[in-house]
Amino acid sequence: MTEHLTIVDHPLVQHKLTLMREVETSTNSFRRLLREISLLLAYEVTREMGMTTKRITTPLCEMDAPVIEGKKLALVSILRAGNGLMDGILELIPAARVGFVGLYRDEETLKPVQYYNKLPDNLGDRLTIVVDPMLATGNSSAAAIDLVKEAGATNIRFLCLLAAPEGVARMKEAHPDVPVITAALDEKLNEKGYIVPGLGDAGDRMFGTK
Repeated sequence: MTEHLTIVDHPLVQHKLTLMREVETSTNSFRRLLREISLLLAYEVTREMGMTTKRITTPLCEMDAPVIEGKKLALVSILRAGNGLMDGILELIPAARVGFVGLYRDEETLKPVQYYNKLPDNLGDRLTIVVDPMLATGNSSAAAIDLVKEAGATNIRFLCLLAAPEGVARMKEAHPDVPVITAALDEKLNEKGYIVPGLGDAGDRMFGTK
């Protein structure tokens, strides 16, 4: 683990990830596992949120109790696969503001092409978590964070299920101020830009498409 990269090695995370990697895992099971694992990853990505206190009354007395400080956090999904991670985090933090960045990877150049961008207001006042299951080349993720920064965000974290060394290096080069939180750092990218050993195309496996 480095300052820029956190690998969540909790046994439940690693077990569920192994099930997701298996080629026999059904679309339904893949979606369910992704939702479950996103809840566990959300604990890690929100670990250092700012806290303050508020005066409350319990059934026994008054007390100063801890609460999250500042505006509600923002979640930004990189479409379409990012929605699988985001859905689980929203179960844990249902009041979060939500944004979407639509990017697809040109199969020839492996460069991202933008087709959609809708982000919450006041990102400068919020912790912003950008989610995409796969950090492969890092080009789409870096481009999405460019857009989030242009919208005013300064406190940003990137959450993914799997990362390749090439993607981590690209993100560190483009956005050294954005921590990357992942369940696993895999071996490499293949010639088509897929993570190896990986789990295939997360969007296809999540939605049952090819």
